[in-house]
Amino acid sequence: MSLVAGGVAAPWYMRTTSAATTTSLVAKWGSVRLAPVGFEPTSVWGYDGGVPGPEVRVRQGDKVSRRFINQLSEPSTVHWHGVRLKNAMDGVPGLTQEPVLPGEEFLYDFSVRDAGTYWYHSHDRSWEQMARGLYGALIVEEQEGAPDVDFDEVLLIDDWRLTETAKIAEGFDNLHDWAHAGRIGNWVTVNGDGRWRKTVSRNSRLRLRLVNAANARIFALRAPGLEGWVVALDGMPLDAPEPLNGLVLAPAQRADLIVDVTAEDGAEAALVSQDGKSAYQIGTFSVDGEARRERLAAPAALPANPVAELGDLTSARRADLLMEGGAMGSMRGAMLGGRMMGIQEMARAGKIWAFNGMADMPSEPLMATDRGETVRIAMNNDTAWPHAMHLHGHHFRQVGSDGSLGPLRDTLLMDRGETAEIAFVADNPGRWLLHCHMLEHAAGGMMTWISVS
Repeated sequence: MSLVAGGVAAPWYMRTTSAATTTSLVAKWGSVRLAPVGFEPTSVWGYDGGVPGPEVRVRQGDKVSRRFINQLSEPSTVHWHGVRLKNAMDGVPGLTQEPVLPGEEFLYDFSVRDAGTYWYHSHDRSWEQMARGLYGALIVEEQEGAPDVDFDEVLLIDDWRLTETAKIAEGFDNLHDWAHAGRIGNWVTVNGDGRWRKTVSRNSRLRLRLVNAANARIFALRAPGLEGWVVALDGMPLDAPEPLNGLVLAPAQRADLIVDVTAEDGAEAALVSQDGKSAYQIGTFSVDGEARRERLAAPAALPANPVAELGDLTSARRADLLMEGGAMGSMRGAMLGGRMMGIQEMARAGKIWAFNGMADMPSEPLMATDRGETVRIAMNNDTAWPHAMHLHGHHFRQVGSDGSLGPLRDTLLMDRGETAEIAFVADNPGRWLLHCHMLEHAAGGMMTWISVS
């Protein structure tokens, strides 16, 4: 059943300070040197043939206009992740638009209301298309109040499953991956480079825009030789900068850091990920010289984005979302294709996860709301695996058991056995996807949607 519907344009969608010239964004085969010298370049699918795709950088209030051209041999779409845009531009096949067939094109044209770090990626067979390289950065610069930094660096962090000859390993439909943690790679890159390095100076100040572009890997990051603050999560500024004391990034999550280089001249600073008892370096900052004798003063908070404040939570519309399935789970079956199936039959159909006893996209929404309502969704991860829950078209706050509110986010990492509640103002009309951004989990059944009228 197709749920495609055109977006409803609200007045703020039309307010722009300028209009970007329409340029093309072409999904096609490419060749990229992911592995070190000595290996052959890797064949990828990339926007304009590269990994990552071209950086789209605009000012807050501007218009993004890109003519997507599909030169692949299968359908594809582009999702503009984290952007509160009109529904028809969200890029979800079967929900907001029809797939763009090989040789066809689609014009993505929308205004960007919020400053911050966002990204774009394929949303058709994304578990394969993103693993082959179809993603890029969308950076929306502040109209005013941008921090004074020496470097503004975008770091798209990804892991790849490569063969011994640096080819992308096949087996994208591997049910073992789908039922467990997802497709975890064996080679980590930053901006498509497995040996990413930048030369900086002592006491220079950096804005690092981190994006987890991996299918399923969770990065637990440290930054030896760098000291500073987290200033934004998932594109949305924090009320006040928070000291950087390690950072966990689930798939699709982003973080903006303001850091100073504290490593000595001639030494190195690094971005390091902790994986259990082992750690590996994913990016290196070579220190050459001194930018200034002393560190700069602590930064001010970034300007807030115009996100509606939550209404009365006690009277908010509510929904429950039970997450079930996967390996070592207790689910014995779920509704699929209009009938109840046992877990073995589900697995043969390529479905191994469920929301509220329903595997795959339901025909009815999890909740239907009026525009402007404050809503709450209580989520229960009754599985043996973590899930990165992503809501399209909105940002939400996590509601603590004591009523406290977390920062604005669009993707929430939930550990095994964890419960969490999110709340947001449903002020963006249309049909919006809610799914796990461990991409194999979504493909295996973890997806639903909300309707805002």
